[in-house]
Amino acid sequence: MLITKKQLMNKILIIILLFISTLSFSQKVKFGKVSKQELEEKYYAKDSTVDAAYLYKYRRSYFSYSSRQGFQLITEIHERIKIYNQQGYDYANKIIKYYNPDHRTSEGVNGIKGYTFSLEDGKVFKEKLNSTGIFKEKINKYNSLYKITMPNAKVGCILDLKYSIFSPYATSIPDIQFQKGIPIKELKSRVEIPEYFIFNKRNKGFYNIPMKETSKSSNIGDIKFRTMIYSFENKNIPALKDDEAFVANIDNYRGGIKFELASENFISIGGDFKNYSNSWKNISKQIYSSSSFGSELKKSNYYKVDLQNIIADAKTDQQKFISIFQFVKSKVKWNGFYGKFTDKGVKSAYKENIGNVAEINLILTSMLRSAGLNANPVLVSSRGNGLPLFPTIKGFDYVISMVRFSDNTYALLDATEPYSLPNVLPARALNWNGMLVSEGGASSWVKLTASKHAKAENVIMVKLTDDLEINGLLRTKYQNLRALSFRRNYNHIKQDELINNFEDENNIEVENFKISNKNSIGKPLVRNIKFNSEDLVETINNKIYIEPLLFLTKRENPFKLDERKFPVDFTTAWEDTERVIIEVPENYKIESIPEPIALALPDDIGIFKFQVLTKGNKISTISKLQFNKALIPSDYYPYLKDFYNKLVEKETEKIVLTKI
Repeated sequence: MLITKKQLMNKILIIILLFISTLSFSQKVKFGKVSKQELEEKYYAKDSTVDAAYLYKYRRSYFSYSSRQGFQLITEIHERIKIYNQQGYDYANKIIKYYNPDHRTSEGVNGIKGYTFSLEDGKVFKEKLNSTGIFKEKINKYNSLYKITMPNAKVGCILDLKYSIFSPYATSIPDIQFQKGIPIKELKSRVEIPEYFIFNKRNKGFYNIPMKETSKSSNIGDIKFRTMIYSFENKNIPALKDDEAFVANIDNYRGGIKFELASENFISIGGDFKNYSNSWKNISKQIYSSSSFGSELKKSNYYKVDLQNIIADAKTDQQKFISIFQFVKSKVKWNGFYGKFTDKGVKSAYKENIGNVAEINLILTSMLRSAGLNANPVLVSSRGNGLPLFPTIKGFDYVISMVRFSDNTYALLDATEPYSLPNVLPARALNWNGMLVSEGGASSWVKLTASKHAKAENVIMVKLTDDLEINGLLRTKYQNLRALSFRRNYNHIKQDELINNFEDENNIEVENFKISNKNSIGKPLVRNIKFNSEDLVETINNKIYIEPLLFLTKRENPFKLDERKFPVDFTTAWEDTERVIIEVPENYKIESIPEPIALALPDDIGIFKFQVLTKGNKISTISKLQFNKALIPSDYYPYLKDFYNKLVEKETEKIVLTKI
């Protein structure tokens, strides 16, 4: 076939463009060499408030092949960070986490090299990272890490670090992060993928960098193939800091791109074609068909005798599922590991009385089914894992169980949490929607949000003495997720420590402290405290000033950004109610009290009501703050910030007393 002159010129042009593209991506920043000008820089020009900044952030991921191990993924990293103040010293410590299972092939970290650069007497001083600054640590049976401490870190220094990660799990490409908690002056990232692997590429977060797609010829021996190249380059990338309240996982909102294996196609070289995550239907079927999921659900002989005893006296489905739920919670303890697949298997977990999330809740689901109940597992993405916005196997890392009753009501259950109740899941599992997986792998979505508000109710009754000391009683009642969270966070702490912490936080002295229903999870948790304080009253010019809610006052707005691009995540709908009764001595007159206020957010998102009343020598304050949605979109942030400004302003207004 003859090639025309025009076709030849086009081919030459393509080759030139590919060559230029390769050159443009190659590292112009040379490792181990920095400029005096960079060291003299006193602050980051785009944002003088930052503690540190990436001067350069480079990553290249590519596939390597060996006849013994097949394809491996190699990721090369080069990071250069400038420290502007003492708060930036944290960036002199680096953790490299890698997969290192006890009984499978491990990833490896190689070629760790680093330098710290600083100016001394106007000259560039270079100090090398040595072995004393590198520590290897086994975290658990799955993961290890390297801890790196850069030498001689100081204000104004530059840290230069490079290393490579070798992974035998070539089909799992780590996310590319465009944004971090500090700004990035220059970013270059590149992923090179052989044509045999097809990956879905999905943007995440609120900062995007356009992808440049090219290709090059590659070969393994006599086999020639194309390698697709995906490049991302940008400069002056703003930080997305983790300093705002009510954020489940800030990395969910930082810009980046995810790679998810969609298929493998080795037909051209005599292999197979395998299709993976291209729809939610396929995802659920793939997970269910795994020997570490669906097959584990079908096993039942190991618990048959126990199950007969558990439900022997149960007369209704409600009694059956509660008895089984409580039994599994007490029988198999959670080892702290998440997972949608079992590790050692349900039989071993049951026998050894310990297992991961999947093992415990698949045991629960199987027992519920064997008892004649309509039970199925529900796949969940834990709060730390992000939201599965597109079909992805990696999007799920947790499993719970669901029972549906004849009246079409249902109960969500998590037996990994000893303090959980039906439809009161631990916060780690409350992440939007879960995927219910029926027998055979059919699936549907289930709302995970708690149906009941998490509630805290405080009642304080105090008496103000003539010498302006306050003596009183506090009664707190926690319900639903508030009760679960309190039990989980504080039941293991000794009472003396709880008392000391409460005194320090609230500027009071505790005389008596009692918690009721610590382990009676079907009842609200109740805390009773007798206390006194000389620090809750302020005297100015013979007048007495008291905050109506005393130490329950909210004095600071948690929302400080001018603009927030990511949602406010409360985990669950919630309600706080405060009632405070202050008895004033007979020789004092109530001069003024704050005016009442009622605030409402748009679309029934939330309300705040506050009122102070007087009757005789008693002052009664009631405050109610309620949010009806767990997740509030960023569009409402200006309203929410203003709402809290007014709330804080009102609660910090004082009651004024004068002596008669």
